[in-house]
Amino acid sequence: MSRRLVLLLALTCAVAVGNLYFPQAVGPLIADGLQVRPEAATWVVTATQIGYTCGMVLLAPLGDRIRHRSLLVVLLGLTGVALLGAGCAPSLPPLVAASALVGLTTVAAQVIGPLAAGLTAPDRRGAVLGTLLSGSTAGMLLARTFSGTLGEWLGWRAPYLVAAVVALVLAVVMAYAVPVTVPSESAGRGAYGAFLAEPFRLLRAEPELRRSCLYQAAVFGGFSAVWTSVALLLTGPAYRLGAEAVGLLALVGAVTVVCTPIAGRLVDRYGPGPVNLVTLAAVPVAAAVLAVGARGGGVGLGALTAGTLLLDVAMQSGTVANQSRVYALRPDARSRLNTAYMTCAYLGGTLGSWLGVRAYTGFGWGAVCVLVGVAAAGALACHVRAVRTRRGSGPEAPYRRMHRLDRRPDTTDGAPRCRS
Repeated sequence: MSRRLVLLLALTCAVAVGNLYFPQAVGPLIADGLQVRPEAATWVVTATQIGYTCGMVLLAPLGDRIRHRSLLVVLLGLTGVALLGAGCAPSLPPLVAASALVGLTTVAAQVIGPLAAGLTAPDRRGAVLGTLLSGSTAGMLLARTFSGTLGEWLGWRAPYLVAAVVALVLAVVMAYAVPVTVPSESAGRGAYGAFLAEPFRLLRAEPELRRSCLYQAAVFGGFSAVWTSVALLLTGPAYRLGAEAVGLLALVGAVTVVCTPIAGRLVDRYGPGPVNLVTLAAVPVAAAVLAVGARGGGVGLGALTAGTLLLDVAMQSGTVANQSRVYALRPDARSRLNTAYMTCAYLGGTLGSWLGVRAYTGFGWGAVCVLVGVAAAGALACHVRAVRTRRGSGPEAPYRRMHRLDRRPDTTDGAPRCRS
């Protein structure tokens, strides 16, 4: 894994994740351009998210069964074609259908993570995963700005067409830049349906996977609860601000682009456990700071800024620690492990959004902060208990054993490895 390849993969993650978020900024332009109601245009975003959920379950596990380079080329190529179809859609139904296909195929980031973990020595894996996550974060943050600005200048179709060209160019680059890897022997050639059930069997069989899923679901659920409800708070009577304020507040997440590689290096040095301990402890602190935001005014706005910043950094840094632990469990099943992990995280985020809105509408902003703090405190209690009960072998035993014995990129049977 040269630095050039790491940066290329991080760029690909940014593009893939950005494809999920840039339609959010051009919804009103789509409504005007296709002469439909604004609420009808939101089906474009919904279809993209539904397609992504299906792609995460149906396609991302194939990284264990198909050579990563071939899979990435096909996925990026299909994404480019789907984006091209969306940009040329004559009406809303074809646009919704093309958007669902975009979401289904733009799971490159979920393929790249296991690929990079297999090509990277364990003592550098955290840093590499942190860099990839920085790319994904940058894509999420910049996608809305890119599409909104370009859409205002050239119309809503322009962001889709530009994104299509970028995806197709990356597909060509991937064909030459990504090393050839050997598919996992444990993935077999059995029935596809049985193969898709493997992530859930791994979830049942691997306690360390369940633990990582619990941590991420709890923290991402709190993260989603905050960002779903903060728009209601800022536009409500306490602040009476516009939607632009929510976008400006979201820009504080740009700090995580710098923080996640640092968190990755800390994981490489100390292991995932200590990093999880710090990040899980930071979330209740962030919830307490966010609670001050209910006061309104300059003090409240400052508290919201500081609290969301701390929450973003804790969530993203915890992600690096969790993924490092998960990828160390089964080198031959990293894509399936990642599918189980990401599915649990996504479900946690969905539940957090649902609970956050209901907590806010029923009891106010303080209830949202209590929800965030309780979820993180529960995960923190589980982590402390795991550390105490497994102090002899250590809660990070699989991670530490791999880190100690394998100082080179994985070469075990079934693990991704370069072909010379």
